[in-house]
Amino acid sequence: MADINKLAQMFKELDDQLVNCMRCGMCQAVCPIFAQTGREADVTRGKLALLDGLASQMLEDPEGVNEKLNKCLLCGTCQSNCPSGVSVMDIFLKARAIMTGYFGLPPVKKAIFRGMLKNPKLFNTLTNMGAKFQGIFTKKVDDMLGSSCARFNAPVIGDRHFNTLASKPFHKTVPSMDTPAGKSGIRVAFYVGCAIDKIFPQVGEAMLKVLNHHGVGVYLPEGQACCGIPVLSSGDADTFDNLIEQNVKLFREGDFDYIITGCASCTSTIKELWPAMYRGASATKYDIQQLEKKTLDISQFLVDVLKVEPKEVSGGRTVTYHDPCHLKNSLGITAQPRDIIKAAGCDYTEMMEAGTCCGCGGSFNVAHYEMSKKIGSRKADNIINAKVQTASTSCPACMLQMTDMLSQKGAKMDVKHVVELYAESL
Repeated sequence: MADINKLAQMFKELDDQLVNCMRCGMCQAVCPIFAQTGREADVTRGKLALLDGLASQMLEDPEGVNEKLNKCLLCGTCQSNCPSGVSVMDIFLKARAIMTGYFGLPPVKKAIFRGMLKNPKLFNTLTNMGAKFQGIFTKKVDDMLGSSCARFNAPVIGDRHFNTLASKPFHKTVPSMDTPAGKSGIRVAFYVGCAIDKIFPQVGEAMLKVLNHHGVGVYLPEGQACCGIPVLSSGDADTFDNLIEQNVKLFREGDFDYIITGCASCTSTIKELWPAMYRGASATKYDIQQLEKKTLDISQFLVDVLKVEPKEVSGGRTVTYHDPCHLKNSLGITAQPRDIIKAAGCDYTEMMEAGTCCGCGGSFNVAHYEMSKKIGSRKADNIINAKVQTASTSCPACMLQMTDMLSQKGAKMDVKHVVELYAESL
């Protein structure tokens, strides 16, 4: 049952933020979904107009309101281009929390979020089991891209080409770590994230190799929980708060100069959404503020802190780069990943529309796959037209989407995280 007082307070917060929108339509020019549908209801301005009367709209057509709110990638392109500085992401996430408070979580999401993600040990156990038996249901499609597909017609999976769960997740290889600072005099905390841990452990291993090479001490606490972006995107504010509290408790105990992540979504969640959306204890809010100040993307840390410099080369591995929305739009990080690619001795080529969304959007890819595929197909065409050996990015979710799209097009290349390229060059 929804807490009416809590919903009323959230309505008021929405009203306070919506007044800044001038309905200028600048968001229309940059929205990847509007580019596909041309429908006003699918663009930010249309959704904000809907939210302006959310209380009455919920009574008239709650299902329709919910559907429109969830048809959004949360890529932040509209927010980063808004001349009025409207905090679109905050508004949409609060609106989704209102809708979840009204409807409640669907049973499947409740089981995944509150039964699994909320319990890291159980989550690890279940995914470890899944990794052992996934071969029964999947078959390899492309060795270079590492993509697979379903052996049988399966719900949700459909015709996707996907990266399977790693046979040995990162937390099995490196359960924890606590090493002193070396020649750099710096110690970092390493926040791993779910996708690196369970699908791309090689990215985590590359990060440790790079940090060791530069004499950086590492604090890696055991039992890290999800950063919370999947549950917050679905409006489950209670589980989001719980996941933050689990992680804050772990990192509060460490002594370090920075928190490093290899996931654009995790970085932006810790830096922007933890401080903005957490509703719990004041002591935890203070800890969040301290952690937020220390959190950096791995390429940002290497370039801005360790002063790794690009090289001007030719004849090396040819690489192009896709900007993850959560790095480019949320945090303004664009130059550092490219510098790391060049520091790895790669021959860099800029693709067309490198900064546009790849169409993944986390749960958006599950709920609106055909739309996600149209946006992703355009990204894949731009990558292929760059005529390179490797497509690179800084986000595991983007790696999944790029692998799917490139594999379905039969592209002869691989997909790598920028830190993998740099680690291979050392």
